[in-house]
Amino acid sequence: MLKTKEAIVLAGGLGTRLKGIISDIPKPMAPVATKPFLVYILDYLKTQGIERVVFSVGYKYEVIEDFFGNDYKGLELVYSVEEEPLGTGGGIRLAVDKLNSGEVFVINGDTFFDVNLEQQENLAFTEKSDLCLALKPMLNFDRYGAVLINKNTITSFKEKQFVDKGLINGGVYWLRKSILETFISGQRFSFEQDLMEKQVEKGRVSAYISDSYFIDIGIPEDYKKANIDFAG
Repeated sequence: MLKTKEAIVLAGGLGTRLKGIISDIPKPMAPVATKPFLVYILDYLKTQGIERVVFSVGYKYEVIEDFFGNDYKGLELVYSVEEEPLGTGGGIRLAVDKLNSGEVFVINGDTFFDVNLEQQENLAFTEKSDLCLALKPMLNFDRYGAVLINKNTITSFKEKQFVDKGLINGGVYWLRKSILETFISGQRFSFEQDLMEKQVEKGRVSAYISDSYFIDIGIPEDYKKANIDFAG
């Protein structure tokens, strides 16, 4: 049974690369097979055993709040609103103030990665990690940076370049909120560079590898693919 019952969903994206397809709504609210993409993420989180979701929001967050309110199929929904852009790390740090517990999953609101959260959590506990990333094996990619590992530990991140076979960051994280306490709430910083890479240098980030379904709606071609996939 899943012990970590809370998740932060990063839902402040502007959807710049989807201009012309969607407009005037946060990217995670883009319609996919007639439903906002966030519907699929919340359904997934509920199925996995999450009970409470904190939306990290900014741009036009009222669209999300008006649609979902404070409850979705029994999931408690809370909103952490950035008055000004705080970067990926600053948004997560602000959302952490809304948590009731010491551990949390963090999920990208514009990607769907069908990870078994209980298995990811178990690996984090076994490895005594403060941070555990879900990684997706991929072939022939240049849109994502590759992640290098040694056994269950992440050793480094490679810049975006063509890779014929490798692992990518799938945008599902398990973390102890204590690793964010060195940052001040409301401070702007990058989760990837200012926190994640420093934790990797210390050898304290574990890797959970999953070859389950993954889609990122951030570019038009994958947005169109998501509409086909979720229609079924």
